[in-house]
Amino acid sequence: MASRLGDQTARLEGRVTLNPMYHIDPIGTLLFPAIIIFGPLFGFTFFSGALIGWAKPTPVITRNFRKIVRDDNLVTLAGPVSNLLLVILALAFLVVISLAIPGGHEVVLSTFSGGMLQGVGSGLQALVLLGVLAIEINLSLLFFNLLPIPPLDGSHLLRNALPYNAVQAYDRIGGWVSWILMILVGGFILRLLLGPSMAIVYFVLARA
Repeated sequence: MASRLGDQTARLEGRVTLNPMYHIDPIGTLLFPAIIIFGPLFGFTFFSGALIGWAKPTPVITRNFRKIVRDDNLVTLAGPVSNLLLVILALAFLVVISLAIPGGHEVVLSTFSGGMLQGVGSGLQALVLLGVLAIEINLSLLFFNLLPIPPLDGSHLLRNALPYNAVQAYDRIGGWVSWILMILVGGFILRLLLGPSMAIVYFVLARA
């Protein structure tokens, strides 16, 4: 999106690629998840139950845009919109399985509820599970990234809507404050929104 709107920074730095090697952050992609996964073996359980990580931020220079505020908002929304599209595709995939495969409806609903049906091929179970996880993960990313907490996508939208004096105060929010807000407030809001959203998805699948 940034490239289409005039900023070629990410393309010039080789970041417009599906190769994960170009997006790895040594701390967020490797060290932090490793601490969470292997920490309990050494008595470190602070983050147990929640695997947290991040990739390198995609470089965007807003002064390259023709209309800075509008284009920055479009670039910001590109990520959440892609999450929403993936949710729709995964939901459509599960609906097709539910309608086109004998017994698929029961498999989809059982897997969505956390169960496994006996006598069902493991390949079908795995495909349905991937579909369910795709919906849950992308809904989580959609809601989380729209939180108005720096450096999440939602903070760009809020910043672009604030008056000048408020922007100055907003930019002074410290990194540790952002982390605390993301962990405490973000987790609460995510649970608040994810539950009803998954219930809607289940309702659609149940009626398929």
